[in-house]
Amino acid sequence: MNYYSTGEVAQKLEISVRTIRYYDQIDLLKPSLKKDNGKRFYNDYDILTLEKITILKTLNLPLEDIKKVMTEVTIEQILTANRRLLKSKMTDLEKSVLHTNTLLNILKIEDELDWEQLIPLVRKGKEEKQNSWDTYFTEEEQEMVKAKLPKMERDDKQIKKWINLIKRIEICLEKEINSSSEEAQILAEDTIILTNEIFGGNRELKEKFWNVRKSPKESEALNLYPIRDEVMQFLEESIQYFENNSTETKRP
Repeated sequence: MNYYSTGEVAQKLEISVRTIRYYDQIDLLKPSLKKDNGKRFYNDYDILTLEKITILKTLNLPLEDIKKVMTEVTIEQILTANRRLLKSKMTDLEKSVLHTNTLLNILKIEDELDWEQLIPLVRKGKEEKQNSWDTYFTEEEQEMVKAKLPKMERDDKQIKKWINLIKRIEICLEKEINSSSEEAQILAEDTIILTNEIFGGNRELKEKFWNVRKSPKESEALNLYPIRDEVMQFLEESIQYFENNSTETKRP
């Protein structure tokens, strides 16, 4: 029979030494061996019992009740509780992955992180403000936009296209390139192509969303990544110039 010190058990099961000693004090889990100097030692059966207690705690049972049902609880109940615990951990991990993707995508756009702006955006458990969406869009429009709108928490080709687009605009602004330049017109056309992927031929919905997107306050209300005013203005001017010239080209 193997025996483990309190510290070894605590490390093995990721439980504090203080908790294990407390279980001993309340007679929930007594060590199989206790030496004259007060040192406690637990065997493999004790460790199994401690794991059982840990799982039962996920049922939100008080320790006093756990002590009473320790010999009555079934294997099925323990497995069900453990499954619920694992699912909860999976959910937390999935959220962490999404938040990490958001941070990485923001870093691809910005040279530095503005934490005052960033923290509310990625705060754990932050929910979309449904009432704000209801203010601007019908239920049908919301379903269409949300299904195809690029999201910062994703790690896919769609969000990368938009990130690269924003970065290219930032370069144009840094080099003081005019919105009517060849570079800007290529950007405008790329933006139109990406926008059509989201809205299809629904020009009215596209205009409605664009008007909301141009407002930092309204974008924040919809929990959308805040794009600088200079970027939005450059993009709008470039698209307007592109569309005007495209129209003129088509005229007989």
